[in-house]
Amino acid sequence: MRVFVILPAAGLGTRMAVGHHAPSAPKQFLELAGVPILIHSLRAFAQVPQVSAMYVAVRSNERDRVEAQVAEYGFADKVHIVTGGDTRQESVANALDTLHCDDNDIVLVHDAVRPLIDAATIIRTIEAVEKHNAAIVGLPAVDTIKQVERTADGAIITATIPREYIVQAQTPQGFHYGLLKRAFAEATADGFLGTDEASIVERAGASVAVVLGSSANLKITQPGDLDLAEFHLKQLAGSRH
Repeated sequence: MRVFVILPAAGLGTRMAVGHHAPSAPKQFLELAGVPILIHSLRAFAQVPQVSAMYVAVRSNERDRVEAQVAEYGFADKVHIVTGGDTRQESVANALDTLHCDDNDIVLVHDAVRPLIDAATIIRTIEAVEKHNAAIVGLPAVDTIKQVERTADGAIITATIPREYIVQAQTPQGFHYGLLKRAFAEATADGFLGTDEASIVERAGASVAVVLGSSANLKITQPGDLDLAEFHLKQLAGSRH
């Protein structure tokens, strides 16, 4: 059994009003503690011995930039660059098409802009996939969750959902290759667009286990997220001393 990692990094970062950063830089290329966000994510997976290779899906006009970064930080022998699509699903599908896997090999999909994922959580996700065939990292809800109905004036609450039934999906999301490939093929054939890989696999009839995540494993989508990530990074560095 081998483990392959796909990092979709073809997003435009339209929600990132980048302030003092260059407005033309997609969020995955912004720096966190002086290092590109994408590189932080790659470093985490490079620390896991089970990982055989990593595939980064990027827009064609960003390919040279990513190749240069990968070489600069010493990942050239373990990272492959593939062309991403207009959607996350297309990017992951393009990467899947380049893999040469056995059905029982494991594929992990991780948001390139979740730079603070830790090796221990990655390993627990791999172990959960071995046991359950599919698993994602999820964070239990701490706030009261309301189901609403949209109206012309806003929204009206229609139900309160018990928190024990809710988790916020994070990444990595892991699957045996054969299952993920079949689920993606069915979604493509039916024109289904999922919000994450788990939704596509769930649609194919598979059960997906949940591995406990962390608030530090945040997805950087807005400027304040970058500041929060820097705070968590400093806290992590302090705990190591």
